[in-house]
Amino acid sequence: MQRIAGSFRDPSGHVFNSNDSIFRTINPTASKNYEAFRSSSVVSLLQERGDLIEFEEVPSTDWPEQAAGASYLLRHPKLPYISYPYEWSFSQLKSAALLHLSIQLRLLKDNLVLSDASAYNVQFIGHSPIFIDILSIRMYQDGEYWGAHRQFCEQFLNPLLLRSLLGVAHNSWFRGALEGIPTADLAKLIPTRKKLSIKLFMHVLMQAKFEQRAIQNPDTALAEVKSGRKLNKAGYQGLLQQMHNWISRLEPAGSKNTVWGTYANANTYSSDESQKKREIIAEFAEKHRPNMLVDVGCNSGDFSIAAIKGGAKYVVGFDFDQTALEVAFARSRSDALPYLPLWLDASNPSPSQGWLQTERQGFGKRTRADAMIALAFEHHLAIAKNVPLDQVLSWLTSMAPVGIIEFVPKEDPTVRKMLSLREDIFPDYTVDEFDNQLSRVSKITDRKVISSSGRTLFFYDRTVLQ
Repeated sequence: MQRIAGSFRDPSGHVFNSNDSIFRTINPTASKNYEAFRSSSVVSLLQERGDLIEFEEVPSTDWPEQAAGASYLLRHPKLPYISYPYEWSFSQLKSAALLHLSIQLRLLKDNLVLSDASAYNVQFIGHSPIFIDILSIRMYQDGEYWGAHRQFCEQFLNPLLLRSLLGVAHNSWFRGALEGIPTADLAKLIPTRKKLSIKLFMHVLMQAKFEQRAIQNPDTALAEVKSGRKLNKAGYQGLLQQMHNWISRLEPAGSKNTVWGTYANANTYSSDESQKKREIIAEFAEKHRPNMLVDVGCNSGDFSIAAIKGGAKYVVGFDFDQTALEVAFARSRSDALPYLPLWLDASNPSPSQGWLQTERQGFGKRTRADAMIALAFEHHLAIAKNVPLDQVLSWLTSMAPVGIIEFVPKEDPTVRKMLSLREDIFPDYTVDEFDNQLSRVSKITDRKVISSSGRTLFFYDRTVLQ
């Protein structure tokens, strides 16, 4: 078992990685809370709904030495892919926030609560959010206040409000500030005309004022915290329900009720070229039957879905366009697909970060699949971002041993448009050079020209060179 570096913050136990399972120790200090949760009725309910990660207790006779001193050792199934809040679309973050609140509300009925409100405690299996941190469940104390309210706001509410009120996507900001978007910062950005909202006053403006007062008068603030804010159980539930109702109505600014409309109006998937590509992707997936396929530049998910229909068991898609991701996620949810679309700035992928750069693994360390497709994508790096073609192909092929990469030539309207407003400094951007560079890192097993402009699908197999 290898200890997962990011679990060092929790004194209640640690998380370990081992083959196809994840193990979690529960230390003596947390055993009573775990036992209260284990004996409650909420366990089976949450698992039946798919809201809570499955777990089983490992008999002490089977414990490895890393579990010495623990009261319990739990085994969890390993999730297909680990993602982070700064890689989610607005709708995914909203879905995760609502899951957190609904779990809180259900736990309270059994006199249990969540000790924190970390967005990292939620993961996705396809379109479905799932709660993974059993150690954050503890017994409710009569009269306690929602102690994780600030954390919930910074990691869930504030990023959603940033997009809902201001039309700014949360991804880059959240990635640069791992604990979320500070309330004091958001409060400075909210237009005066929108500050009349009672909800904004309670959860953003009042919090920001309290934080500022704490900085100016730390002794007074400390005395207030020690005296404790009291809230009866009904008030606690009411606060959670109010937050749930509010977030359930939030929509991205300027895009309310337009996700499916945008998809219906903008897609060109009925074209012969796209139909041919769908058939090729389905045949590729049927041949390789990958447990996980990565779709780089997935757009609204058309070719990811073709791969699933062909036999891919699970697909993780990546795209930079927020509207496309909203459509892809809506399609995955509507059709209950094993498909997880995520936000990616391919020219600046998520880095390894946090303490010692180990708490949150970077894109490259997490993204290892059985197969990869990158359709109409490479020119966005090679032409738009000036990334050398050999580096683009090395990066793409590193994700999976087999795959398909589409080459888009200069004669194609898409590339011509890219070059219309800039100097063409890419003399080596040719299909022959593409072929040459891809051959250096893998064996090209097939080529298929799919358009009159010369778009070509290159099939590669990296295992031949290993």
